[in-house]
Amino acid sequence: MAGRIRAEDVQAVKERSSITDVVREHVSLRPAGIGSMKGLCPFHDEKTPSFTVRETVGAYHCFGCGEGGDVISFVQKLDHLTFAESVERLAGKLGMELRYDEGGGPRDGVGLGKRSRLIEAHRAAAEFYHSRLLETPEARIGRDFLRERGFASPEAKLFGIGYAPRSGEELARHLRGKGFTDDELTIGGLCGRGSRGLYDRFRGRLIWPIRDITGDTIGFGARHLWDNDRIGAKYLNTTETPIYKKSTVLYGLDLAKKSIRDERQVVVVEGYTDVMAAHLSGVQGAVATCGTAFGEDHIKVIRRIVRDEADLAPAKVIFTFDGDKAGQGAAMKAYAQDDKWASQSFVAVAKDGMDPCDLRLREGDAAVRDLVEDAVPMFEFAVRTTLARFDLQTAEGRVRGMGAVAPIINSIRDSSLRPEYVRTVAGWVGVEVEQMRDAVTRAGRIQARADSGDNRANPETPEPTAGEAASGVPTPDLRDPIVKAERQLLQSMLQHPSMFSPEDLDAVEPEGFAAPAHRAVFAAVREVGPLDQGTSLSGWHARIDEATPLAVAPLVAELSVAPLPVVHDQSTGAPPPHYTRSLLVRVREVAIGRRISDAMSQMRRLAADPSSDQSALRELSLTLQGLERERAALRAELQ
Repeated sequence: MAGRIRAEDVQAVKERSSITDVVREHVSLRPAGIGSMKGLCPFHDEKTPSFTVRETVGAYHCFGCGEGGDVISFVQKLDHLTFAESVERLAGKLGMELRYDEGGGPRDGVGLGKRSRLIEAHRAAAEFYHSRLLETPEARIGRDFLRERGFASPEAKLFGIGYAPRSGEELARHLRGKGFTDDELTIGGLCGRGSRGLYDRFRGRLIWPIRDITGDTIGFGARHLWDNDRIGAKYLNTTETPIYKKSTVLYGLDLAKKSIRDERQVVVVEGYTDVMAAHLSGVQGAVATCGTAFGEDHIKVIRRIVRDEADLAPAKVIFTFDGDKAGQGAAMKAYAQDDKWASQSFVAVAKDGMDPCDLRLREGDAAVRDLVEDAVPMFEFAVRTTLARFDLQTAEGRVRGMGAVAPIINSIRDSSLRPEYVRTVAGWVGVEVEQMRDAVTRAGRIQARADSGDNRANPETPEPTAGEAASGVPTPDLRDPIVKAERQLLQSMLQHPSMFSPEDLDAVEPEGFAAPAHRAVFAAVREVGPLDQGTSLSGWHARIDEATPLAVAPLVAELSVAPLPVVHDQSTGAPPPHYTRSLLVRVREVAIGRRISDAMSQMRRLAADPSSDQSALRELSLTLQGLERERAALRAELQ
């Protein structure tokens, strides 16, 4: 663990660093009086220079935006580094070794002298790879790869793209010739060590230099090009080294930091070519992770740049993902990190699931800019992605979808926004606002129990019975009066089939049964048909058994003998005809009611979608009127 840099060393770095030279790396300065230099401020846009540097006092100040400080704070603010990182950066340029209190050492565990050597080795390697891409016949495959994606030599130069020769030894020889030791090359991840000596880490691959926020190359990403490449991975990255920690690195950040700082917006894409395409399309704040998911350390890096503070207007973080399941999964993982910053998160998914590189190639720069401009809030994407798993045309799908998205609404940090989101999501699901609000309230209670250490299962969700677990079919819940009526109807059908005509069976659809087990039993009864005069009751039951799925066979046996609550004929145990008729009407009425609920749900979803077809709404309205008339006619049968 890094210790605190000694105060006397911090002071020595300040005294030995020329603030004029450090500022000149970023700002063009001109004399502005005795001991002063002036230039355009790097911290805000201006046309008239108001940024002043005083070498004699080691300070700078902008009379336009008010930024000011010493050489350390300049590096810290411009490169978005911590105080310790800024001191170490300046000490490295001075060739000065720092001392640390409490027996600690540098933040990356390597001395500044060794760090400088590793940085220099990577700089030399990047130049080597780039020259090989532009100059060697072997690298034509890499040049063709870039050209096919809309990138030419100027783009390759801007991003420093290179090519690693296939021989596997050229880089090692080149860097040895530059005076680097074998240990430096292996520790830095540039080479490996085998039984025959050093070998190049990357061979026959297109190379992207990965730079830190200050522009120093600290690692490489390499893409497969040749079909006979023995290493099957499409992409390889530098392994973890003293200067390369993939969990803190964002590709393209050195080019994107100014745009991110000025616009307080960052666009997180998935690959190196996506970063290139975004920048070339005018989306200057694009970055990508390097071989790892976007995580908490990346958030810390971005927070420093966008000034992610609660008292400022929220910054904007836009994630672009492929439209496939993997992309959706990545988006949901990013959403899980949303509570770690004050910034507002958005998701951009191109039509046909194209990534920014493909989109630029097919539809041009404007399409990439439009993709970013049209990003939807991460919350909306998370809810819609979750709801896509459910069939919202059915009551069961709506109930399950509502339960799945309720915890997402409950997780919204700003509780004042929840009522509006409840109303919005209720429209997407197709349920009443009160239903959605109740589901969110339940999700909040469950989360509160979990936060308090109460790990009991949700008491509102009954545990599956042993039979249910074994068969995979839910046990009918007889506490539900509708399910209870279904059971009694099936009992009557199985025990007294002669009471039901073919028209009775045709009038009821299996989908009209609420309990899946009852649905399966009735489907078997309907398939076999009513009992005819030439068939015995036992023969009819044998045919029912053949048509019944094994999972519900025990239920058929139970329903065939379970006593009915109402008996009309004591000799046969048959129920009165009006009883069976009322059961038939009840099940049919519930089925129609479910269809009415589905239609109303669809109307709510259409009404919540501004782009919906109004003719579809009119058609649904007519359908609803017809269903209401059918339900009224059924009810009249019992009067």
